[in-house]
Amino acid sequence: MPSVDTLDGLQRAVAEFVTDPFDLPAEPAALARARRSLDGCGLLLLGEVHGVRENPLIILGLMRLLGLTSLALEWPEDLGPHLDAYLAGEGGLDHPMWWLGDGRVTAGHLAVLKRVDGLRVTLFDGGPFTGDWSQRDAAMARRVLAARAEPMLVVAGNAHTGTSPSDLGLPMGACLASARPALESVRIDYGRGSFYNIEPRRIDAPSEPAGLRAGADGGLVVGLPEFTEAVVPHLPMELLKERLGF
Repeated sequence: MPSVDTLDGLQRAVAEFVTDPFDLPAEPAALARARRSLDGCGLLLLGEVHGVRENPLIILGLMRLLGLTSLALEWPEDLGPHLDAYLAGEGGLDHPMWWLGDGRVTAGHLAVLKRVDGLRVTLFDGGPFTGDWSQRDAAMARRVLAARAEPMLVVAGNAHTGTSPSDLGLPMGACLASARPALESVRIDYGRGSFYNIEPRRIDAPSEPAGLRAGADGGLVVGLPEFTEAVVPHLPMELLKERLGF
C-alpha cells in the first residue's frame, strides 16, 4: 500500500505501523560526534530521501540514542496547529497539506511522533516553493534557529542538509553551519529498495553497513542497505488545488 487517499486509510496505516522491534546500531565514535554537535551548537542534521518507510524509525532511533525530545521537520509550518491537534488526540489530519504525496509526511512519522514523551516539534517549511532555491533554504534555516528548542534533531531532504554549497545553491545546512560552526550532518545512505514520492520509485545502490557510523567520505552516515516504501497520504492534484483554494 504505497499511498492512501482517505482519512480512514491513513489512520489505519498509522495504527498498524510498528516501532518497537527497530534497533539502530551506532559506532561509539560516530555517536560521540553526534553528541558533540548537539553539545557544541544545539543541533544535529539528518538528511533523508522522502518516502522511505524506515526514515521515521531512524529518527526515533537517533532521538533515543541521544536523549532528545526536540525535533524539527521539513513540513509546512502552517500544519503546526493541526499537528498539535493530532498529538492531543483531537483529529487534525484532514488539512489538505498533509496529503501532498511527496513523501515528507508518512504514516510512520505520525506513529513515531506519538512515541516520544515530552516531544516538541518545529515545522520549518514555509509552504509551496515559489522562488529561488537558496532563498527557501535560508528561510528554513532561520526558522530552525528561531525555534530555540535545542538540543534538536533537524530532518530534511538530503539536498537541504549538506553543510557546503551544492549545484542547487546554498543549502539550509550550510546556512546553519555558518551560524553554528560545530554542526554535524548525518546522511542516510540508502542501498536497495522502494520509496514513494508522488509515485513509487526505486534506488539500487551500494550502501554503508547498517547503523550510524563514519562514512567512507568521513561524514556521518546511517547505513540502510535495504528499505521499503512508506505509506504516504496523497490526494489527486485537482482535489488538492480545490481544497487549498488554488
